[in-house]
Amino acid sequence: MASTLHCDVAIVGAGLAGGLLALALKRRHPALDVRLIDAARTIGGNHVWSFFGSDVDEADRWIIAPLISYGWRTYDIAFPAHRRQIDAAYYSIESERLDTVMRASFPAQALLLGRAVADIAPTEVTFADGDRIAAKAVIDARGPGDLSLLDCGWQKFLGREFRLAEPHDDPRPMVMDATVPQLDGYRFVYCLPFAATRMFVEDTYYSDTPDLDRGVLADRLHDYVAGRGWQVEQAAREEAGVLPVTMGGDFEAYWASSGRGLAKTGMRAGLFHPTTGYSLPDAVRTASLIAGASDLTGAALHDLTHGFARDQWRRRGFYRMLDKMLFRAADPAERYRVLERFYRLDPRLIGRFYAGRSTMTDKARILTGKPPVPIGRAIRAITGTHGATS
Repeated sequence: MASTLHCDVAIVGAGLAGGLLALALKRRHPALDVRLIDAARTIGGNHVWSFFGSDVDEADRWIIAPLISYGWRTYDIAFPAHRRQIDAAYYSIESERLDTVMRASFPAQALLLGRAVADIAPTEVTFADGDRIAAKAVIDARGPGDLSLLDCGWQKFLGREFRLAEPHDDPRPMVMDATVPQLDGYRFVYCLPFAATRMFVEDTYYSDTPDLDRGVLADRLHDYVAGRGWQVEQAAREEAGVLPVTMGGDFEAYWASSGRGLAKTGMRAGLFHPTTGYSLPDAVRTASLIAGASDLTGAALHDLTHGFARDQWRRRGFYRMLDKMLFRAADPAERYRVLERFYRLDPRLIGRFYAGRSTMTDKARILTGKPPVPIGRAIRAITGTHGATS
């Protein structure tokens, strides 16, 4: 017989955004009855999430600090004509760490894992088996809505953690190695030194299409690792993904595509950086925003999260314009030049860019000087006219 469970807040989706929100609510409101729901039996899936120190405000670091698995004070970038060590903090979180912290922070009955959801509403969750949750508020954190409503390019990746026979000699993350062959758009390799004989390597590229050929990317990873002279004893974790790089679209239609009147966070809310597709900085901000709210009812949290996501969309038109230039004004094999030029700029500007908080001065500086794409193409990309080439 179907049963009904009552709680204060039900979060549907136990990924990064849902986990961060649950932890923030638990910390700020210890007496609040919070339930985290997911069809999977683990929290966070199989992921490595990385972020720059400047992505998270000092006032919000209490949310993310317990989850950090690795941290470095500097990182490297490499392009055909430009290499640089950047003095800025960089951190990584492993999904296993998120799962461990969540299980230590909540009683077992609060983590409703392995439970498929049939339907959700602002104050109700219905499971596939007929059971229900009646909550004062339901928050949807289940990943993206209908991305076809947005004008997107795509960032595609395949990453593997390798256990090496001998220690490597890379003390810092290589956040962007674009000295590799440029295939199907802007391509770079990303390396995280987890330990002396552990290296996470990811092949990433900005492409016009969302399809992902894991076999092709696996071969590229093999070639890169062999080229670095690393002798692999074992390939451990593997993850792959496709992230949206937005150039435009209808925000309100996107929001409505996953339900009206429902509070949302993470990709579901459209809260991700237009140029990178990364959602961690916004997930932290949203968790802080909701945890600090005085009204934690479904209607109030819908208005709060919708307003926040809408404002972020409006403020980030600059990044969507740059994305148009990257995808529609630069030839795929030449797109790396845009990033090569960008990485010559001040590290503080770079940090604000990735945090989605570029100042007017930053924007002017990014657009100043000789452009890395033809002017005519850039203008047509921005205005949406593509009839001629130059």
